[in-house]
Order: sequence, then structure tokens, then C-alpha cells
Amino acid sequence: MGVLSTPRIGLAACLVRLVLCLLLMAAVSGLGALATYPSIPTWYAGLAKPAWTPPNTVFPIVWTALYTLMGISLWRLWDRAPDGPARREAIGLFLVQLAFNAVWSPVFFGLHAPWLALAIILALLAALIAAMRAAFRADDVAGWLLLPYLPWVCYAATLNGAIAVLN
Repeated sequence: MGVLSTPRIGLAACLVRLVLCLLLMAAVSGLGALATYPSIPTWYAGLAKPAWTPPNTVFPIVWTALYTLMGISLWRLWDRAPDGPARREAIGLFLVQLAFNAVWSPVFFGLHAPWLALAIILALLAALIAAMRAAFRADDVAGWLLLPYLPWVCYAATLNGAIAVLN
């Protein structure tokens, strides 16, 4: 079995699945950007932030890498993992954590609600841990691809919490 082919589907279908997974991540990223960028020079710039806040230029670089890894992880779950309950659970939990991810930026930056955003990112963290555990059961590589996302969400949660407390 080749890297981009499976017994179930052909190469073209395999590539279509990969592109669809990456497009889903791009859509979530785009939603976040639409909510985020207008508030950066205004509301966000005026917030008190902890000393460990990175420069604004770091966030799009890190998120681009993470969304790419997430898209490949989802593709692995969809295309590589054997069909069955473990695969369905992993994909379902992946989509749950992605939903929390998608609403965080509109709440934090769009609604200017850091306390509500903190609750969302903590739910995201719990959903991500569950999704990672399920991904490892379905496809080891899919689980490993999510690993860099975990410390970043932990870091983002501490940053969100500190901003909530300071403001």
C-alpha cells in the first residue's frame, strides 16, 4: 500500500480527502482571523497582558503550522484509520475540539469576552485531550500530529486566563 493510496479508495479520492481536511482547517482559521484582526490594533492593544505574551506576529505563524498538522491528522483518521468505532470516535472528538477552537476567537476578540473565552478554551483543552486519546487508538500518526497543538492550547489558556484577570 502506497503513502497516498488505500485499498478502499484510489489516489484521486485520497487526495480529495486531504484537500477537504485542509480546507476545513483553513475555514476555521479564516473565521478566527476575521474575528481577530479588527480587534488587534484597538481592543486587544489596550488590554493589560502578562509578560509572557508573544509578539502578535507569532500567532499566525504558529496557528498556520498547527492547522496544517490538524488537517493532516483528520485526513489520517478519515483515510488511514481502519473503519470502526475507534475511527468514528476519533473523528467525532476531533470535530468537537475543532468546534470549540472555531468559537474561541469570535468570543474573545469579537465579543471582547475573555472570561467566556477562558471557559471555551478550557473546554477545548478537555476535548483536545479526549480527541488525542481517541486518535492514538485509531491511528498513531494522527495522534502524534495533534501533539504540538496540546502545549500551545495550554499556553493560550494561561494567556487567556491572565488577560481575563488583569482586565
